[in-house]
Amino acid sequence: AVGRCPAGISHEGSPEYREARLVFLLLAREKDPEYLNILAALARIFKEPELTRGLREAPDLATFQSHLNSAFGGLAREQKLLVATPFNRLLMNEATRVARQARCAAVLVFGDTFAGGLDPGAGLPKFRTVLVTRAPAERHEDTEGLECVISVRSFSENRLSQLRSAVFIGLARGIFKPTDRLCCLAGRPASNQFDTLVVLDVEREFQSVFTKKTDLIPSGVKVEVAERVLSIATELGVTGREGKPVGCIFVLGDSERVNDLVKPLILNPFFGYSAVDRNILNPFMDETIKELSCIDGAFVIKGDGTVESAGSLLHVPPEYYGTLPSGLGTRHAAAVSRASNCLAIVVSSSGGQVSLFRRGVLIPLVERGE
Repeated sequence: AVGRCPAGISHEGSPEYREARLVFLLLAREKDPEYLNILAALARIFKEPELTRGLREAPDLATFQSHLNSAFGGLAREQKLLVATPFNRLLMNEATRVARQARCAAVLVFGDTFAGGLDPGAGLPKFRTVLVTRAPAERHEDTEGLECVISVRSFSENRLSQLRSAVFIGLARGIFKPTDRLCCLAGRPASNQFDTLVVLDVEREFQSVFTKKTDLIPSGVKVEVAERVLSIATELGVTGREGKPVGCIFVLGDSERVNDLVKPLILNPFFGYSAVDRNILNPFMDETIKELSCIDGAFVIKGDGTVESAGSLLHVPPEYYGTLPSGLGTRHAAAVSRASNCLAIVVSSSGGQVSLFRRGVLIPLVERGE
């Protein structure tokens, strides 16, 4: 159930949230943490100011419901975008032709090319198509040819800034296979015009981290947890904390082995809290994680999203280091990913780069310079 009170509702809480205007009622089974996925999705949706403004200012119930459907669908259908221009149609047709002749598994269309998001009803390549967008979105039944939507927040003006992260998520979800070839169609964010066509071999891009074809994500790690950590890391890499750059490490999965490789630098701030309260999928954890990111040491996170500790020193035996990238944080992250079956995500304090480590191999995902 969803309700709105335009004048706001006074309640106890943080001063900046004293006047709540949208109220959501969620019913969940007792001791069932799955509702955290819903809260996480809502948190991502309402980071988009255009959507929240439409809900606040809707003059009647029908308009409110329309905006609500658009918000949950992730596509601002009320905006008639300039998708079907002659040049855009030309590139969409060429994407279809290239994808077929190059034997691509899918065409990735970057929806943030258009200011209000891409409305697939305006025309898509006549091929298996995956939409990549910053807005949380779902596949619409009336959208012919749209396979699915991958939500990756972008903080860059680069035409393909979301590409590596989108492919990583697609592999983790099983949307793509390591042997796939992908055709990517993009343009500068909010330019309303496609201008870039790229063909990518997934195995060539990620082959160094595979020992099997399905183990990019460690066993026991939920895909939505990996996506959530990547989203938080990306935001920290670009915006930092209170305008200042921060560097931090997230170690995800195989927590029993990882806990043998860490030493506390501070008293564990998550000790004593319930697993639900300290789950990374809980949107109320966002500010906690960002605040603690300023502390030296790593976050250790279980595969289900439960944060085990923060401020943990990675103390890996010397034999796991070998020849690894320079930089104290990246060396430790690479070593711990080699010494255990975990995934390490590193945010660099100097350049804001977000890197992923698997089995000691570095995969740069987001570069602030882009």
